[in-house]
Amino acid sequence: MSKQKLTPVSNRHVSFWGRNNTWFLLIGSLITLASCNSTDSKLPILGQREAVTKTVDGKSVTDSVYQSVPDFKFVSQYGDTVTAKTLDNKIYVADFFFTTCPTICPKMKVQLKRVYEKFKGNPDVMLLSHTIDPAHDSVSVLKEFAQNLGVTGRQWLFVTGDREKIYDIGQNSYMVTAQADSTAPGGVVHSGAFILVDKAKHIRGIYDGTTETGVDKLMTDMNRLLAEYKP
Repeated sequence: MSKQKLTPVSNRHVSFWGRNNTWFLLIGSLITLASCNSTDSKLPILGQREAVTKTVDGKSVTDSVYQSVPDFKFVSQYGDTVTAKTLDNKIYVADFFFTTCPTICPKMKVQLKRVYEKFKGNPDVMLLSHTIDPAHDSVSVLKEFAQNLGVTGRQWLFVTGDREKIYDIGQNSYMVTAQADSTAPGGVVHSGAFILVDKAKHIRGIYDGTTETGVDKLMTDMNRLLAEYKP
């Protein structure tokens, strides 16, 4: 897949996905369709899937392999390396933001703080916030930002790294908007989505992270997802 050249975040403004209603409706349709096809109360697995045929006990068996978040390497607010392995055996919520964003990011962080407080101390849950402005959002800036939010410990990590890799994982793995747009303030559009990921790195839900209703739904679905792993 060809990658789009992205414009740097120059004046640190952002546009929400109001201009991306078609995308949002498409995701909503996919979630509804997957839910309708579900035979139990489990959350659907979103994204592409591939039919794989293998031999089991001498018989040919076709199974579905679902899209998953690939390995990555970023740096946290503590200056250490964060990879996909850091989140092994966890469900987690991912989002994209930047610390100087004056529009949707403050709303998102208020809502994600609710999630943090609700699941604080739960060893099966993590939060992962990716900055889309790594040129400004250094390790020290992210650490101060986390501290100002009242975030301690390693349950909620704020990560920075190579800008192109951050945009790539947003668009191609988490299925959220992160692209150049010359009509948007700062030349960049990113979504206000929160993405729920299971322990197998499959995407299980995408939610509006700017509203209380959207995040209430996220927290309900997090409990549903955690229940899947109970004996």
